[in-house]
Amino acid sequence: MRRKAGLVLLALAVFCAALSPLLRWYAFPRLAKIPAGHYQDMVLVAKDATLLDYGTMKARKVPEVTIVQTLKGNVEASEKVEKTAGRDVVVWDGLSYVVDSDGKMVSKIPERYLFDAHTQEPVHATGEMVDGDPVRREGIEFKWPFLTEKRDYEYFDAQARVTAPIHYKGTQNFRGVEVYYFEQTIPWTKVPFPRAMPVEGITPESVAKTGTTRWYSTVRKFWVEPLTGAPVYGEEIHKEELRGGTLLGGRDKVTAFSGHVKMREDYIEHTVDLVSSQRVLILLMTSYLPWGFLTLGALLLALSLYLEARSRRPAGPAPSQSTQPEPVSA
Repeated sequence: MRRKAGLVLLALAVFCAALSPLLRWYAFPRLAKIPAGHYQDMVLVAKDATLLDYGTMKARKVPEVTIVQTLKGNVEASEKVEKTAGRDVVVWDGLSYVVDSDGKMVSKIPERYLFDAHTQEPVHATGEMVDGDPVRREGIEFKWPFLTEKRDYEYFDAQARVTAPIHYKGTQNFRGVEVYYFEQTIPWTKVPFPRAMPVEGITPESVAKTGTTRWYSTVRKFWVEPLTGAPVYGEEIHKEELRGGTLLGGRDKVTAFSGHVKMREDYIEHTVDLVSSQRVLILLMTSYLPWGFLTLGALLLALSLYLEARSRRPAGPAPSQSTQPEPVSA
């Protein structure tokens, strides 16, 4: 009986030991993914910013500039791309909408971003664009991979349509969450005018005829929770200038926008709470369950060996019995 119980425990121990690496190295990479229909929005604010008044073509101080960023998963488009890509693909239709302190539109830039649902690597397909211009992204955008590493990554800049390194700068504690801090600097770069201009009748084509060009530079900062790869906070020191041409009335350049863009406080709290709950699920798949099954397997193995040893122990001598000789008849 003990030997049968030991064999059952040994089988369970082998099962648990095999399940541990399967969860971590097989199940997790396939189960951890961004849902195709994921939706999120984010509000960022630049206090005491500098903004161009297109009526006078002069820069002026404004109390606040608000940037609303939305990312909406396009399920229909992702299913169409998956048929040819042969993997799980997420298609995000994004919009960056900028308004001044009076609520007037400054710019709006749509984009479509396609990426692998598991690894966050870009996927190239028809429809990938920024502000209507076809692009071919290299590197990540918006989100880091699951289990982010302490290293530099390639990050796509939608304004300049270029990919540049975003550098790992160290580990910090952000509101009780351990995060990796990343920073990217985009030097002054000539960029196209947005298709939607803030003044009716002015188009990128009409501005281009004046010889005036638009230039952009930024220092981008992200605080990323490494298990989920989700930024819990972000900032940008953002600058834009118009340079040359007859539109500036003989001036070499004029500031179009300058401000320190930060996430609004209510969105910081919401993001931290959301990421904190999601990281528990990642820990279950990568740490708690694999180590738990491995420990359980070791305990079951020890118990099965113990029962096997007990079953092999020699039995003690039989108890002595006093017997009387049987009488013999003639």
